[in-house]
Amino acid sequence: MNRSGSDVSASDQPLSAQLAVSDFALFELPQRFAQNRAELDARWKDLQREAHPDKFASQGTAAQRVAMQWSVRINEAYQRLKDPLRRAAYLCELGGAPIQAENNTAMPSTFLMQQMSWREDLDDAKDLSALEALHDTVTQAHREGLQRCEHCIDEANDLSQAAQEVRALMFIERFARDIEQRLDALDPN
Repeated sequence: MNRSGSDVSASDQPLSAQLAVSDFALFELPQRFAQNRAELDARWKDLQREAHPDKFASQGTAAQRVAMQWSVRINEAYQRLKDPLRRAAYLCELGGAPIQAENNTAMPSTFLMQQMSWREDLDDAKDLSALEALHDTVTQAHREGLQRCEHCIDEANDLSQAAQEVRALMFIERFARDIEQRLDALDPN
């Protein structure tokens, strides 16, 4: 039995079947939020070596094309798994709790009040120290949101609450980018 909990590893399956499996099965990782980044990176490199189109040069253009598709699939899965927010959203989707960020923007009133307060703080911030302090606050809120996602997904198995956390984190990440743009504008370098 492999690390993903199945008897057959993804790499033992035909290539077409490998393209259709979940990212976790493809990487032979447990389907959970907490992941070891070094293990994920190492597995990505191994999969890329296996799928490199040059390995299939002697098998013709069709084999190379399939290898290229496999390589693209591996890279897409890697990008999704290495990013904690995208990984949380993916786990919610897999578990039947779609994020639906474009349709579902309802948030708890306390979260909305916090967002309004942060926006006011950003508007009022006139110097680098005020922006850095706000950035630190938002970074801490992001960290705490990821911890809540991990708890909801890996411990409580509450994917609907995890989806709510993911939507909140999407707002927080967008706001953090706004702060970073302001910081960049103030930075003379």
